Amino acid sequence: MSGDEETQEQTIADDLVVTKYKMGAEIANQALKTVVAAATAGTSVLSLCEKGDAFIVAETGKIFKKEKEMKKGIAFPTCVSVNNCVCHYSPLKSDPDVVLKDGDLIKVDLGVHVDGFISNVAHSFVVGVTKDNPLTGRKADVLKAAHLCAEAALRLVKPGNQNAQVTEAWNKIAKSFKCSPIEGMLSHQLKQHVIDGEKTIIQNPTDQQKKDHEKAEFEVHEVYAVDVLVSTGEGKAKDGGQRTTVYKREPSKVYGLKMKTSRAFFSEVERRFDTMPFTLRAFEDEAKARLGVVECAKHELLQPFSVLHEKEGEVVAQFKFTVLLMANGPLRITSSLFEPELYKSEHEVEDAELKALLQSSASRKTQKKKKKKASVTSLPDLILMDKQNVVLMFGFSVAQASKTVENATGQAMETEDAE
Repeated sequence: MSGDEETQEQTIADDLVVTKYKMGAEIANQALKTVVAAATAGTSVLSLCEKGDAFIVAETGKIFKKEKEMKKGIAFPTCVSVNNCVCHYSPLKSDPDVVLKDGDLIKVDLGVHVDGFISNVAHSFVVGVTKDNPLTGRKADVLKAAHLCAEAALRLVKPGNQNAQVTEAWNKIAKSFKCSPIEGMLSHQLKQHVIDGEKTIIQNPTDQQKKDHEKAEFEVHEVYAVDVLVSTGEGKAKDGGQRTTVYKREPSKVYGLKMKTSRAFFSEVERRFDTMPFTLRAFEDEAKARLGVVECAKHELLQPFSVLHEKEGEVVAQFKFTVLLMANGPLRITSSLFEPELYKSEHEVEDAELKALLQSSASRKTQKKKKKKASVTSLPDLILMDKQNVVLMFGFSVAQASKTVENATGQAMETEDAE
């Protein structure tokens, strides 16, 4: 990257960029809650995916209305993966549907972007579990393990630490619960319009992956989507041959498409989604989309997000959050819905260092937080000082602007204080 490109890159050193991240995170958090609340026995997975995507499109359509050129919307289409299905299950209307039943372990994964600034989140839970009847056994074990892996990462993904420290902690925590992180899965650094940045954290690497995976140090003003996937089995995810429905454009690839249908499809991808992942379900003519994607994927213009599975009989839990590495400490902006009282495991983390880490606070430094807080809340201050400018900027009423920004800021502060 050239010096000019570096100076042009927008980072969370800019308060407005932080606000855009928080606004996207607030919508992602609410979309997640909406899908989770609807995920009851007898509900179809297709309907849940459609509900999540529709919520994101509707809510992002209400902000920055005056900024006609600004792109915003889905950064990762809603996926609902059940039991041993690891990830990326987002069915089409023409696919056989999956209907939820009590006892299913559900993973809901989605993402939102505002002006290309991405907020990703994922949550796992078991259908039908209540506080009066908490879950025990292997599903409880894997949920506890994945949750604690996410909590450890929140404390380890901070400036000065190395990605290998997170990988090591995940392996130890999963082992404590007789579980395994899914082999080779990556958590990525996020940048504007980039969901799969260069710096990564690898899960449960093979010996070869250990050699190949690049060591990296976390730095101030970076952003990460921390993605934890843990299995009750060996942690080996495979493509089971199920139809891939989620793709993203690969901007480094160029090819002259031969088929008219492929060219029309790819043109729509570029116009509507740019480099963000999308689902074929988002196209009005699903049959043409299914046809057009074939040539694009064959020549690597599109990167597939394959539907992966663990062995039959095993279950996989996932938790994902987006964290901003602020100058005064990590700030988690997408929230956790995990309720520990619902899941009772006979196992626990034994390692003394990890226990101390998990018991430590994930809050940012108090003294510096006050200074940053004044800076981050400058947008609500603007609402009070110059209502006209804010209305023009966001394209909605002052009351709506105030509520949206307060929710976004409040959600982030609640998240860090909840620890």
